[in-house]
Formats: sequence, C-alpha cells, structure tokens
Amino acid sequence: MNFEQKRRQLVEFLKGSGAIKSTAVEIAFLKVKRELFLGKWMEKDAYLDTALPIGSGQTISQPTTIAVMLELLEAGKGMNVLEVGSGSGYVAALLSEIVESNGRVTGMELEEELIGQSKKNLNKQGCKNVEIVKGDGSLGSKEKAPFDRILVSAACPFVPKPLFDQLKEGGRIVAPVGDKFTQAMQTLKKKNGRPLKEQYLESYFVFVPLKGEHGFR
Repeated sequence: MNFEQKRRQLVEFLKGSGAIKSTAVEIAFLKVKRELFLGKWMEKDAYLDTALPIGSGQTISQPTTIAVMLELLEAGKGMNVLEVGSGSGYVAALLSEIVESNGRVTGMELEEELIGQSKKNLNKQGCKNVEIVKGDGSLGSKEKAPFDRILVSAACPFVPKPLFDQLKEGGRIVAPVGDKFTQAMQTLKKKNGRPLKEQYLESYFVFVPLKGEHGFR
C-alpha cells in the first residue's frame, strides 16, 4: 500500500476543506506517518478522514478534527507544549514537527498500554523532542510548566484550572468542552493573568471523556 501517496491525498483534502490553513500544520501532516500510530489491522484505514480505535477504549481522532485543533492552537517553533490525553502519540508527533527540534512536547496519558505503545510509535517516527508521562492530565505537569500551549485531546466539562495556571502569559489552551456526548472547541488565552475565551462554532465534536480529578465523574 502506498502510504505516502495516501498521506498527500489526505493533506490535499484537508487543505481543500479549509481544515489545514497554515504551512506548519501542512508540513507536519505530510511528515508524520499516521499508519505508525495504529495497530497493524488498522493500517489500511490510516488515511481515511475518520477516528479509529487504538485500544484501551480510546481512539485516534479524525484528521479533520486534529487539523482544526492544531490551527486553533497556533503552536510554533521553539515552544513548550503539553498534550493531555496523548493516546498512541500521533498528535504529539505532529506537535513535535511544528515546534521543531528546539521545542518540547510533553504528552500525558493514564492508560499504561497506550504509554508503552506511544513511546514505540514516536521512536519509529523519529521524534526526539517528545516525552510521554503517566499521570492525571487534568492536573497538568508542574515539573514541565510553564507551557506556551496546551492541547486537551479529550472531552472536558470545563477547562481544568491547573492547566490554565500552568500556562505562560500570552499562551493558549485548546480543548473540546461540553458534555459526554457533544463538545464545542474552546480556546482559552491568558492575558494579564486572566482567561479570554473563544468558541469555535463551525462544527461540534465527539471525544472520549477526560478522566482524572477535573474530568468527568
């Protein structure tokens, strides 16, 4: 199967639909091999624009959804980025490309099976600036803070306060906020220590629920 050709076709589709707008996100999608972040039995579906199972009751998000989140996040070269709910490591790998070698990505994940899986996947992709840690992502990572950007790859009832506290002045958080069944993408910017909230209302999303102290009970 010609994965490279399928990857290019997916990127052209995402650009045509308006999901990909920036060169940085386009290059990341072209460089990161989505097939590496799926089980062998799912490889053939790697470049379909759909969410796919990765085990432990979790999914790898639809490429359109990921592109929308990354464009809203506006991460850039040299930034320190946290991803909450890093799953099999695909989005962390995309962020790795966006922040480049002088940036840093920390992925937080609760599922032991996915932590081991994602580390192997990221190694295959050749990501050197990503660290996956086990922990309650809703509490963030004080050791790695402060962050320029925080991406929450799970449905939140609200943006957890510890994440906002660990955000640098001028930084931003992107998270799907709502109930367990439907979420709207929310951007939270830190300006003068206060949150400025924006809603992305072009479409709604369905993510697996955020676990942990500030997740769904």
